[in-house]
Amino acid sequence: MRAVYYERTGPADEVLTFGDVPTPTAGPGEVLVRVMASGINPADVKRRAGWGGMEMAHPKVIPHCDGAGTIEAVGAGVDVSRVGQPVWLWNAQGGYGEVGRAGGTAAEFIALPEAQAVPLPDHYTMSEGACLGVPAMTAHRCVMSDGPIAGHTILVQGGAGAVGYLALQIAKMEGARLITTISSSDNADRMRAIGVEPVDRYSEDLMARLLDLTNGEAFDRVIEVDFAANQKTDTQLIKPNGTIASYSSTSDPKPRLDYYALASKGANLRFIQGFALPEESRHQGVEWLSKNRLEIPIAETFSLDDCATAHSLVEKSRTFGQAVLAI
Repeated sequence: MRAVYYERTGPADEVLTFGDVPTPTAGPGEVLVRVMASGINPADVKRRAGWGGMEMAHPKVIPHCDGAGTIEAVGAGVDVSRVGQPVWLWNAQGGYGEVGRAGGTAAEFIALPEAQAVPLPDHYTMSEGACLGVPAMTAHRCVMSDGPIAGHTILVQGGAGAVGYLALQIAKMEGARLITTISSSDNADRMRAIGVEPVDRYSEDLMARLLDLTNGEAFDRVIEVDFAANQKTDTQLIKPNGTIASYSSTSDPKPRLDYYALASKGANLRFIQGFALPEESRHQGVEWLSKNRLEIPIAETFSLDDCATAHSLVEKSRTFGQAVLAI
C-alpha cells in the first residue's frame, strides 16, 4: 500500500517519505480500514519533529492519529456486518508517554482495535470525520468535564483554533454565554456568526474589555489553549470554585504555577488530554457527536504524497481550519 512514513524525527521536508509499505491485516479484535481522509493535528507534527525530546518509539512510523474511511475486513471476534461501514478513527498511534502503534492514518489502510473505529454519523463527511478524534473529543471534554453549563459564562482562549472553535459550538448548543479571545481580526466575523463575542487577545485593555462584556462578573469556566501564556489572566478572571480546563501549554511546557492565587479562589485546574480521555467521557463525547452536527472547517486538503507541505501548514498555525490528507 502507499503510505507516508519517517524513520527519524526532524523537519517534515527532511524526514517524511512517500512510498510503498506492507498492507496490514486485521488481527483478533481488530478491523482493517481503507483510509479515505487523514486529519493532521499539532500533536502529530510535534511527534514527528521530536518536540520536547520525544524519541522514535518504532524504527518506522506512519504518522497521524485521526482519520476516517470504511471497514475493509475484520479480524476474529469482530462482527462481519461491520465490513463496509463508514467510520472515524481515534488514537490510531496511541498517546504521549507510551510506545503506542507504529502505523497511523497517513496510509491507504490501517488495522486497529475495533473500538477505535467509530461509526461515522451521516451528518459528517469523511474529511470532517478525520477531525473528530482529537479536536472534537478534546473540545467536548473541555466543555462538559464538570457538569452542565446552561446559563454559565465561559471564556474560550483562542476560539479560532481547531479545538477552540469546536468548543465554542458545543458550549453554545449546551446553553452557555460565550466570549472568546482571537489573535487576528480576520476571525472576528466568524466568531460573531456563531453568536460569540470576540476580543483581541493582544489589546492593551484585555482584562477591562472582558469584564466589560460580562458586566464586571468573572467567568464560570475558562477553556485554555496556552496555560503558560494566559495563567495570570485566567486566574484573575475565574470565579471562586470555577474551572480552568487547559489542553495545551505550548509557549512553556513547564510553567511556574501561581498556587495561592488559584487556591485562594478554590479554583479547579483541569488538565485535558485528548489521548487519555476517561472511558465514560469518551462514550459521552461519541454520543454527543452522533446526535449533533458541528461545523468543522477544513483549511486545505492535500494529497498523500504532499504530506510534508501539510505538516508545514499545521506548524505555522496561520490558517483557520484543519489540514487533511485525501487518500
